[in-house]
This record gives sequence, C-alpha cells and structure tokens, in this order.
Amino acid sequence: MPSSVGLLRIAANAGLSTAQWVVNTSVRTGTRVARGLAAGESPTKIASELGTELRSAAQSVLGVAPVAEEPHGASASELRARGAELLRQSSDVHFVEDTHPAYERILGELTPDEARIIRFLYREGPQPTVDVRTNRPLGIGSELIEAGLSMIGRQAGVRNLNRTNAYLNNLFRLGLVWFSREEVEPSRYQVVEVQPEVQEAMSRAGRAPRTIRRSIHLTPFGEDFCRTCLPADA
Repeated sequence: MPSSVGLLRIAANAGLSTAQWVVNTSVRTGTRVARGLAAGESPTKIASELGTELRSAAQSVLGVAPVAEEPHGASASELRARGAELLRQSSDVHFVEDTHPAYERILGELTPDEARIIRFLYREGPQPTVDVRTNRPLGIGSELIEAGLSMIGRQAGVRNLNRTNAYLNNLFRLGLVWFSREEVEPSRYQVVEVQPEVQEAMSRAGRAPRTIRRSIHLTPFGEDFCRTCLPADA
C-alpha cells in the first residue's frame, strides 16, 4: 500500500497534470472557436465538436474509461406513437402551430452569409445564373467549365464571395432554394455574363464558348422560413 507521502505525490502530480490540461485546453478551444467563426462555420457545429473533444480529453486526464453512449434511435412503436399524435393534432380544430418545427434547427445550420442570401432572394425574387461550357457540334462532348455563376453573393453583400456556390448548395440541402432550368428575363443575363468570373470561365472554354441560362428561386418552404425567421427590414 502506498505511504502517505506517496499518496500526496500522486495527488500533486494529478493536480499538476489537470492544471496543465486546463490551460492547454483553454488555448486550443479559443483557437478552434476563432477559426471556426472566421470560416463561417455554424456555432452549433463548433459547440458540438468542442463538447466531444473536451469530454474525451477530460476522461484521459482523470483516467476514466469512456462511457458507452446509449443509442438514440427511436423504436418503431415510438415512431408510430409520434405519427399518431401528429394525425390527432391535424384533426384538432383548436390546435394552432405557429412555426414549422424544423425552423429552429435550420437557423443553427446557417451562416450569416447564407441568411443574407435567402433574405435577398425573398426581397428580389428569382435570380439569373449561367453555366459555361465548351462548344461542340450538337453539344456532343461539350465540357462543363463552371456551373451556377451568378451575382447573388455580390448583390446580397456576403463577406466570403468565393463561397457563394457552397452557400447555395447548403441552402438547397435545407430545402430553402431550388435550381431551375427556367430562365428569368433575358436582359438580366447580360449583366451576369460580363462579370469577371464568367469572362474568365469563357476564356478557359476555348473558341465560341456556350452559356446555359438558368435561375435560382426560393422554395415555398424557404419563403415561409424568411417570413417567419428573418426580419426583411433589418
């Protein structure tokens, strides 16, 4: 059995290790938050990742074995019970649903730039986009050079202009926007086609490049989300 001196030494070493861990973890956490926010990551995503890292680090320092997490999936009977409750509420004339239950989650998965984009689309309506392709007879063997080029990011005033297409892809994933093959007014494409990024793509496409005109719209779900969650006059 360890002597009292030995126990004190163990305790002191443990205390020192813990103190060092707290300092090191604080520095790493601050750096991770700063980098994530600068990159436009969702605060919810950053907090989730930090929570996992901190739990693992604390268990390692304290010598505690990780606790196996219980599975979170609902059983078939639980899912049926929830579905039955939704149907019951749909038949209840006194039940009032203020907002869609997904809106809170969606707000946690948007960057500030993405919020500006969907508010812009809500205010200004569908926007023109173009794809740039190489020119081949009958379109056979035509190569896509750039897709979805637009002025949406610039007109919405986003900070990270080069991430506009990534933002639009996330908004599509969330069901807020959709990419249409339909054109808007033909005159609106002239301004898009003279933008530097479009001209650069056309120069890479070689002789007589083709531009395919498309458009981006808010979905009805996206319109309702904007009306509910984003102040249009901010």
